[in-house]
Amino acid sequence: MEDMKDIQWFPGHMAKTRRMIAKSLPLVDAAAELLDARLPLSSRNPELQKLTGKKPRLVILNKADIADPAVTQQWIRYFQKTGCAVITADSKAGKGVRQFAPALRELLKDQIARYEAKGMKGRPIRVMILGIPNVGKSSLINRLAGGKRAKAEDRAGVTRTQQWIRTAEGVELLDTPGVLWPKLDDQEVAVRLALTGAVRDDILDKEALAARLMSLLHARYPQALAERYKIPPETEGTGFEFLELMAKKRGMLLQGGVPNTERAAITLLDEFRGAKLGRISLEEPEGV
Repeated sequence: MEDMKDIQWFPGHMAKTRRMIAKSLPLVDAAAELLDARLPLSSRNPELQKLTGKKPRLVILNKADIADPAVTQQWIRYFQKTGCAVITADSKAGKGVRQFAPALRELLKDQIARYEAKGMKGRPIRVMILGIPNVGKSSLINRLAGGKRAKAEDRAGVTRTQQWIRTAEGVELLDTPGVLWPKLDDQEVAVRLALTGAVRDDILDKEALAARLMSLLHARYPQALAERYKIPPETEGTGFEFLELMAKKRGMLLQGGVPNTERAAITLLDEFRGAKLGRISLEEPEGV
């Protein structure tokens, strides 16, 4: 696979967004950080954490419907220990979205009380929505706003500018472009992000990526491989060998019976992203 730590991820875009966030931060009461429930830490931009500083933070573990529920519970405890409010959601289907406003009001109850003491009862809660590409930010905002207010598209980097969106619950949302940080130094983080589609596929070696996924599935979710691709849990081999085996089982063969691993890789990645392998998490919190 191309060495992903040397790939630059929208560096100019990130600098512009950093300035945008810093300028707008004084206008909001809290930051709502949308993370992929399958890889919460890998989908958390450390640059944004530094930028938002001590602002109250609501963590939304999105795509929880396709993450391993037991692992998601571990992540909820993890983030609560760091002082964040946490909710889970499936923004595409709208599940969990109704928790958003009540969770914010609970998080900001002291601040709201101060506003009311100053005669500002009913003042809108202003929240900055943050998240990397393809994590479901636009879908969440559209659900909260009760209609298609933000452009939702299943590819990286669609939202390009900031916009304020008002919800029926008296919350004003400040949308921001979804960006990755300028340089990814952690190869494992880069791979996890690539597996979920947060990174454009055209800059990656799909077969190497799919082989990594095969290794992870064999180690942690062997039953998924058994049920979907008829690969028994006791089978031994490398990720690439599992990919070859999948190609054979699915009849994906080139001339002379050679396994078509490229086709198998595309199928595996598509089926993982489409949740056809079941509810799978790519990382677990340590020490929880």
